Amino acid sequence: MENDSLQTSLAWLRDILQGKIGHGLDARVLQGLRVIHAEKGFMRFDFVVPKSVSDIDGNWNVGALASLVDLLGGVTIFSFANRVVTSVDFSVSYYSTAKIQEHVEIESKVTANRGKLLHVVIEVRRKGNGEVIAVGKQWMASNRQTLAQVSNV
Repeated sequence: MENDSLQTSLAWLRDILQGKIGHGLDARVLQGLRVIHAEKGFMRFDFVVPKSVSDIDGNWNVGALASLVDLLGGVTIFSFANRVVTSVDFSVSYYSTAKIQEHVEIESKVTANRGKLLHVVIEVRRKGNGEVIAVGKQWMASNRQTLAQVSNV
């Protein structure tokens, strides 16, 4: 069921945000994330960069940004495939920096389905002028495990 995978992916994201599942780092890099729009294979988020993910210069730490991109790519692919996925190829291109407390918009979209391989593109843009901050691209492989099976490991 299409809606089941979407609802499950959103519940998974909510549980990560609340620190119920995942690592503490996951909740930290997603702190304050809001889902603006969600459908199968496509999600849009609103985010204010929290102080907890800053680098020494007061910018959004690139590692924290990459972690956010990885997590949101996985959530978006799960909404499409209804399967747990593993990154097999991951890249982030950085075009600009974002300061702490800066407002950004994030869009994540499944762009290719090759059976067990799926591709997602995650764009991070400055809210207001739409300037691209970063673009993440991921190929992910799906398997037959469910979230419940992975959570019990």
